[in-house]
Amino acid sequence: MAMNDLLRELTPYLGRICGPIALDSGQDAVQEALIAVFRNLRALREPDALYGWARAIAVREAVRIARRDNRVGPAEPGDLPSRQDVEHAVDIRDVLERLTPEHRAVLVLRDVEGLDEATAARLLAVPVGTVKSRLARARLSFRKAWQS
Repeated sequence: MAMNDLLRELTPYLGRICGPIALDSGQDAVQEALIAVFRNLRALREPDALYGWARAIAVREAVRIARRDNRVGPAEPGDLPSRQDVEHAVDIRDVLERLTPEHRAVLVLRDVEGLDEATAARLLAVPVGTVKSRLARARLSFRKAWQS
């Protein structure tokens, strides 16, 4: 029964993290993250850190699956639909699809989850400077795509 409660509690949270990163494979990423959480639950030393620990697993799995799928590479600004093309107007999902999984991950961690650069860097296992540069590029790409 306790596992069902944990599953019910974690699934929507992990979905909010994995969905924007892994896009169409978001549910696969959530499932992989949940499997990893349950397999490694005994390794969690601090029960109060469950959400942070699960978030780290979810980001890692979502980026891995997004890379595996390799569906869409980063877009060139000239490839984006124009503002006058109402039929193909840019929505958030379309813009996210045009970003790399690494850029989507840093956007989710900073702008959706509200984490600072140092925490995002630890979760992504990259230096803080890499997080800052990825975030700047991701925001610029997102802004260009959204305004096109």
